Amino acid sequence: MTRAPRIMRIFLLKTCDTCRKALKALRDAGHDPEVVDIRADGIPQAEIARFHAEFGNRLVNRSARIWRDLDDAERAEDPVTLIGRHPTLMKRPVIDDGATLHLGWTEEARAALL
Repeated sequence: MTRAPRIMRIFLLKTCDTCRKALKALRDAGHDPEVVDIRADGIPQAEIARFHAEFGNRLVNRSARIWRDLDDAERAEDPVTLIGRHPTLMKRPVIDDGATLHLGWTEEARAALL
């Protein structure tokens, strides 16, 4: 039985410099990831829940402008619901290499993916 090839997906914001660097590096390394722009395409709630199960509260980008604009009641909401309503609150990129999830374009992510 042959296995289907793993599909790499990168969840990003097309206007984010770090996301663009990650996508370019992945492509330069021979990967052809499926690109999901979190603002234009949205993120399915099930994916947000999966990311949150993996990364916990690290998934919420507390340095985002939108985070600073939220009131205390909104900040106290369930992170999955909050990111569903405000996708740009998600730290990015999130890269699913088909076996492992990676959060951010960190040294560890680069070592694992390039």
